Amino acid sequence: MLVWINGAFGAGKTHTAHELHRRLDGSRVSDPELLGFALQKMLPAAARGDFQDLPQWRTAGAATLRDADAASGGPVIVPMTLVRDDYFDEIIGGLRADGVDVRHYALLASPETLRRRLRARLAYVGGRLVGRDETWAMRQIDRCVAALSDARYATHVPTDDRSVDEVVETIAADAQLELTRGRLSPVRFQIRRLGVAVRHIRL
Repeated sequence: MLVWINGAFGAGKTHTAHELHRRLDGSRVSDPELLGFALQKMLPAAARGDFQDLPQWRTAGAATLRDADAASGGPVIVPMTLVRDDYFDEIIGGLRADGVDVRHYALLASPETLRRRLRARLAYVGGRLVGRDETWAMRQIDRCVAALSDARYATHVPTDDRSVDEVVETIAADAQLELTRGRLSPVRFQIRRLGVAVRHIRL
C-alpha cells in the first residue's frame, strides 16, 4: 500500500509522514522530492525549473514507488505535493492502473494558516538564511489550495486546528492501519519535530 500525503506547502506533509512512519511498524517513507532535486542538480542552472515538469521525474518517480511498494513489507508513505490534474492522473492514476493500492490524502489548511506556518520556517535563499515568506513555496499557496479542494484530490483531511497526532490517527483509521506506537510527550515530540525539520532543509 502507498499512503500518499498531499497538501500545499506548509500543510504538514513531512511531519505527518514521519510521525505516521514512527507509529507504524514495517512502514517506510519514500520521498519523490529527493529524485527531483537529484535531477535538478544534473541540469545547468538555466534549465532548472519545477522538477515536476520533467517527464523523467514523473516516469522514474512512479516506477520507483511501484518498486518500493512491491519490495516493502508494509505501507510506503509518500509525502509529496501534487496539484496538477494531468500529473496526478499520470502518476497516481498510473500506479492504480498497475494494481498498486494507493490511499491518497490531501491535508487542507486555510491560506492564512499556511502563511503563518511557512513564516515560522527558515530557508536558504541566495546564500543567506531568511523567512520562508521570501521563497517559492509562499507563492504557491493560492494555486495549491484551489486545486486540492477539488474532489479529485480526496480524501481531504482538514488540519487548521488539529495536531499532527490527530492528523496521523485520522489517516491511519481511514486506511485501516493499526498504529503500533503511541503519542510522544510534548517535549519529545518537539525534539523529534525539530530533527525532522533540520533534515529537510534544502540548500
